[in-house]
Amino acid sequence: MPGQLAESRRTALILAVSQAILGSTAPITISIGGLAGYALLGADKSLATAPLTGYQLGIALGALPAALLMRAVGRRYGFMTGAGVTALGAALAVLALSERSFWLFAASLVLIGNGSSFVQQFRFAATDHAPSHFRPRAISWVLGGGVVAAILGPQLVIHTRDLLAPVEFAGAFVAMIGLAAIGAVVLSFLRLPGQEPASAERHEAAGARPLAAILSQPRLIAAMLCGVGSFAMMSLLMTGAPLAMVGCGFSADEATLGISWHSLAMFAPSFVTGRLIERFGRETIVGAGLLLIASCTLVALSGIELWQFWAALVLLGVGWNFSFIGATAIFSDCHTAPERARVQGVHDAILFSAVAATSLLSGRIYHVWGWETLNWLILPVVLVCLLSLAVLARTRPA
Repeated sequence: MPGQLAESRRTALILAVSQAILGSTAPITISIGGLAGYALLGADKSLATAPLTGYQLGIALGALPAALLMRAVGRRYGFMTGAGVTALGAALAVLALSERSFWLFAASLVLIGNGSSFVQQFRFAATDHAPSHFRPRAISWVLGGGVVAAILGPQLVIHTRDLLAPVEFAGAFVAMIGLAAIGAVVLSFLRLPGQEPASAERHEAAGARPLAAILSQPRLIAAMLCGVGSFAMMSLLMTGAPLAMVGCGFSADEATLGISWHSLAMFAPSFVTGRLIERFGRETIVGAGLLLIASCTLVALSGIELWQFWAALVLLGVGWNFSFIGATAIFSDCHTAPERARVQGVHDAILFSAVAATSLLSGRIYHVWGWETLNWLILPVVLVCLLSLAVLARTRPA
């Protein structure tokens, strides 16, 4: 249906632009969240990544409420509300840094995470009314907007973090408020047929299976295991990497640039990932991504030169892109329109609860056992995910 395809492309394009703008809040937060936490703490630095855990926890806690809010008011107004929550969290972060309050700063990142929980559902919104063959490409388009975010976010940190000197890092959160405002304007152009509240209610009442029946599907379980596993592994290493780089004598700017390269690698492959999935199958691309994540640990374990940190982060980003987009595409085929809000909300609640846990553990593990231990922990998770794909391939070939 040409009309449906054209509308799906328009929706994916708007969401890709929104991802580029509002998605920049993630690299901003990740680049400086742990470093700011480190600076605000006293002698015991083991909780330095707790604010980043707050950010991920905010995404997890906001996932289901975000889905239910959009069921009530529609995607457009829900996403615009998320942008407003992000701006509020950024303003609170400025206050926390000005007052040198570690726990208020952690709370502000929870609020920013609540706003980001809406951004995480851009990829689902792109598939809501897309033809089945276009869904992997729609997800790729949206995540492709992260290429701009990967460059814009860290550059804003570098050029604005001292804007309110001597309050370090506060200027970056002022810039985040501006990003949220621009993102809300872009999202105001979004239109999704059938996303009006009354229509959503009718869909929800008609033909939805029990949640337990949906979540017990072997294909959905494998998709969630690979999606959650790849994201959690990425979080574990990405959160600890800036601390490890600074701990090895590199500057905060070099650590920020490392996250920039990583973020770019996370999203740049999106322009071809959808086509690769169409050609080779979802499971094959997920498996390739998992192997790239495993290879990242080998590079990281080979030494502590700057290029080794950066190369490992690039491999981690590309591996995440393949495994996460592929797993999301598998997941999107496992539920129907009436089941969408609940299943997507539960998915992201589980996903970002795992990511929150790994971001908290990352700082603790690095502080106690070091960078090498963080990397060794990745390999068993990769193995479990690959085994789930092997079982899935035996029951239903890609």
